Amino acid sequence: MPLTPNGKLDRKGLPLPDASQMQQQYVAPQTELEQQIAAIWADVLHLAQVGLNDNFFEVGGHSLLAIQITSRVQAELGLDVPLMELFQTESLRAYVQAAATFRAGSVEDFDDLRDFLSELEAI
Repeated sequence: MPLTPNGKLDRKGLPLPDASQMQQQYVAPQTELEQQIAAIWADVLHLAQVGLNDNFFEVGGHSLLAIQITSRVQAELGLDVPLMELFQTESLRAYVQAAATFRAGSVEDFDDLRDFLSELEAI
């Protein structure tokens, strides 16, 4: 590792990373949710496209951008996905799968629950 005269890591002396080794094969988002979340990632990360195999941090993400992603997913898609999901998932595909489990209940779900509770009260 290159060092400065003070004995610290000389970051300017490090070789540039080989971007071709870091890139995954592009797999286009297929489902509506995959496309919506990929669009949010691409917008926040200032990328032309984000594929299902892309890792948030490998394509330029960091903790502040993770907060933006989480906020936009909640605001635009109504999914209350915990921030930690971005840190714990390996790819966009895994994040979308996790996010789908946080989908808010529909009005019909609440109507069904209300009907069920009414039936229980009648017993």
